[in-house]
Amino acid sequence: MSEPAPLKQPNPAATHPLDPLLAPRSIAFFGASQRPNTPGNDMVREALAGGFDGALYPINPRYSDVEGLSCFPSIDDLPETVDHVVLCVASEKIEDALGQAIRHGARATTIFASCHSEQDREPALSKRIAAMAREADVAICGGNCMGFVNQEIGLRVAAFPCHTYKPKVGPITWIAQSGSVYGTLAFNDQRLKFNLCVSSGAEFVTRSSDYLEWALRRESTGVVGLFLESIRDPEGFEAALAEAARREIPVVVLKAGRTPGAAAMARTHTGALAGDDAAYRALFDRYGVVRVETLDELAATLLLFSHPARPGAGGLASIHDSGGECELLIDLATDIGVPLARINDQTRQTLREHLDPGLEAVNPLDAWGVGHDTVNTFQRCLEALMADPDTAAALIVSDIRSGHYHHQNLIQVARKVAERATMPLAFATNYSSVNHRQLALELTEFGVPVLDGTRETLQAFRHLFDYRDFLDRAESAPPPRPAAEVTKRWRERLCDPQPLDEVESLALLADYGVPVARAVRAASKDEALQAAAEIGYPVVLKTAEPGIEHKSDVGGVVLDLADPEALKAAYDDLERRLGSRVSVSRRVPEGVEIALGAIRDPQFGSYVMVAAGGVLIELLADSAVSLAPIDEKAAERLLGNLKARRLLDGLRGKPPADIASLCRAIACLSVLADDLGDALEQLDVNPVIASRDGCVAVDALVIARPATQAPR
Repeated sequence: MSEPAPLKQPNPAATHPLDPLLAPRSIAFFGASQRPNTPGNDMVREALAGGFDGALYPINPRYSDVEGLSCFPSIDDLPETVDHVVLCVASEKIEDALGQAIRHGARATTIFASCHSEQDREPALSKRIAAMAREADVAICGGNCMGFVNQEIGLRVAAFPCHTYKPKVGPITWIAQSGSVYGTLAFNDQRLKFNLCVSSGAEFVTRSSDYLEWALRRESTGVVGLFLESIRDPEGFEAALAEAARREIPVVVLKAGRTPGAAAMARTHTGALAGDDAAYRALFDRYGVVRVETLDELAATLLLFSHPARPGAGGLASIHDSGGECELLIDLATDIGVPLARINDQTRQTLREHLDPGLEAVNPLDAWGVGHDTVNTFQRCLEALMADPDTAAALIVSDIRSGHYHHQNLIQVARKVAERATMPLAFATNYSSVNHRQLALELTEFGVPVLDGTRETLQAFRHLFDYRDFLDRAESAPPPRPAAEVTKRWRERLCDPQPLDEVESLALLADYGVPVARAVRAASKDEALQAAAEIGYPVVLKTAEPGIEHKSDVGGVVLDLADPEALKAAYDDLERRLGSRVSVSRRVPEGVEIALGAIRDPQFGSYVMVAAGGVLIELLADSAVSLAPIDEKAAERLLGNLKARRLLDGLRGKPPADIASLCRAIACLSVLADDLGDALEQLDVNPVIASRDGCVAVDALVIARPATQAPR
């Protein structure tokens, strides 16, 4: 064998740690094969099919060439130091192959194998591989992944055939921890146009947050889709979301594993109601992340966001060729929460001038009459709807099919109106399986995205409007923190193993600005009577026996004690059943019961929860969460996400509650959560009574973090 040529140095043009992985200058393929329909052959064919103009080097001592490329016996025989090595070998051979790639000087690898072996030892193979790569500063796509496609440079790194699918470059970045989900979205619908698709797999070294951060630096990235099972780099992931928000690049997430249960968090109502998924909800709320629940919803949302027009103020206007389907859209828009444009009298008059007799000039608009002059009627009506000052986006709804003249007319309308449109304009079908594939692709490429299914379409528009509202949020500062000595005093108290009782818990809230009902401890009937005399009747009597965290569950709360005789009887009953220690507090006037809470998440820090309070907290399971701290405007948004929000406006003659006071209390609680969160396990404030006179917390449960877990 002749002496190999001197190796070139790694890519000097690489400016980002992931450039050698996702935008390499050269690639070597361990395990390349001449045998058709094998991963070793497919990966070479895929790399050739995309038009990548970098150097490709198959490696296998059994072949002299693979798919027309010179094949080398080993990585040591390559004519240059490659940026990226694809390891298409069995799990048992991965460790040795990675070692060769590292010694060669490669800066990145892709590993398709799961890296699990029956003959494995401790530490596990996957951990050994990760340690090797980190020590050598080598990026890894995988293991247990399906590779990636960098559409901008025509690079496909894959061990399965997808070369018959020829997508066009577009603004969507797609990152999925599931290989099957990755392939489903990346290689089926040509309406979805990507600049980058990544199957991140087990993420031995390179995490979803790293891919996201790299994509945000690309000028071509207009929207990012993520399929997540877990976050392995919370700090990096949050930083990437913050950067996406700063750059106003929408991030759309389908998060799996929302419902494993909350057994570990069930000591408070807050923990039980929030569940394991609450921290993600809080994180996504902070950074405007769009969350979806199905792949169809994800695809529709990415497609709508991938078109550059952004909505202004107002709602959705839609034009239909069916009255029944028009009504269907109204029903679903109401359920999903899509605002519909409230067109004015001038718009209605313009519509009447073009509609056939018997059709009502409203939004959504059924414009199908006798079928004469369809193009002109629909075009003029659609233009009138879009000219209305309350229209933020527009939609043409029809179940278009290939070869149908009426549908061709509607497509003509869409093209004509789109040429001058400055707001989002989309086409939608009510049924997701109509025969329209080519029509939908052509119209989408013209600039009018075609979305399939009424529900999925409206969900996408709801997300579009929600993201608009996120970008329009006005920032302000949270409430001020208390004096340093107050924080120090409570931090020391929370380190004491003795649990806080209700009186102390309310005192903690009060020190952070949350209004509370005055409460006094009592260890005997006489002390209870004295406390009631000081507070003033009517009073509330509660058990204060240690270990009883939810007093109402054991009959430990007695309301509306109007005089000493009533208090004596109530005390005797509590003492007999539960013990002598009680608290006496002022009876708060009636109002709407709201529950507040705070939890410390090990990944993303402290967050606050707002929910329907009292007995409704578990009955309705109605809650909203956000990372702490928050300002009063953010608190008002949280309240707006509750089904119980309408109760605060006053129903059936009851006066409305003081919303501003409640929002201040929520914001103050968030400051407490942020200030003391590392010393708190959970905090439950239920209920807070909100009335026209303000709000008052009447009960609280504080659980300190065990000393072994508290930070030093």
